Amino acid sequence: MASAPPSLSTARPPTAASLHGGRRRGALPPLPSCGVRPPSLGGLPALRSAPLRRFAVRAALSTADRSAAPVESGGGKELLLEVRDLTAVIAETGQEILKGVDLTIYEGEVHAIMGKNGSGKSTFAKVLVGHPDYEVTGGSMMFKGENLLEMEPEDRSLAGLFMSFQSPIEIPGVSNADFLNMAYNARRRKLNQPELSPIEFWAYVYPKLDLLNMKADFLNRNVNEGFSGGERKRNEILQLAVLGAELAILDEIDSGLDVDALRDVAKSVNGLLTPKNSVLMITHYLRLLEFIEPRYIHVMENGKIVKTGDISIAKTLEKEGFKGVSEM
Repeated sequence: MASAPPSLSTARPPTAASLHGGRRRGALPPLPSCGVRPPSLGGLPALRSAPLRRFAVRAALSTADRSAAPVESGGGKELLLEVRDLTAVIAETGQEILKGVDLTIYEGEVHAIMGKNGSGKSTFAKVLVGHPDYEVTGGSMMFKGENLLEMEPEDRSLAGLFMSFQSPIEIPGVSNADFLNMAYNARRRKLNQPELSPIEFWAYVYPKLDLLNMKADFLNRNVNEGFSGGERKRNEILQLAVLGAELAILDEIDSGLDVDALRDVAKSVNGLLTPKNSVLMITHYLRLLEFIEPRYIHVMENGKIVKTGDISIAKTLEKEGFKGVSEM
């Protein structure tokens, strides 16, 4: 009885001959589904959507004043994200967390949000990507001219929105290679591009491993299973590198990393920046901002962005705490 042909996770990296004119013995079979949908949101499986439909209806009825906050000139750049007077509650309890957030991000920009624990930073990030634990009660969120409130979480991901989580989940039984190939092909379908075969995907992903200082056998391991904190963060950035998202939301990627690991992760993020994509970082510490330099730093307090400035805000915060920032 013939043995089953290999999947991507057991395939060997392609040689130059196999990719350029060499004979192929036959295309590799389609990737096994492993019982999961094409992943989205930087590694999370598709989220339940009923609460999202509910808050989309509420938001559509919102009468928020779109002239409340001026939009800065992008210097000819395209507007990626525009958030206006965004309010949101915890879906289960109704507790209000976001109380009128305004934020504008143009392509090619790096932004950072800082603030005390409980100020709403991570909630804001999760609301952007459509986490069902939160319900939008007012305001608007536009991404590349599309209304995020009318989009399911997986559709937001396919549109080019990516989020790296503080504590990435494990997906037992699904290799990194198969996971990434499914996710990338889902995005290519969204862009009306042909899907890559497993061997073609190997050629695409292999250089990105070098950028992240990762070994090829990393792809054969199951997603985040048995990974150290540093490996999980690297894996999140590998997903970002593969998907090529236009806006990456990095929620405390510096947590749990030593200086060397942080330097590697930051180098990888910097290597992915182009004039067309942008980054929104959430952090407590200046050290991350010394490796990935933001153009704008926003301070969040009590569910709102209360101050925006440059790196001087983070330096004042490091020396004097939030009291010093409030007096600036």
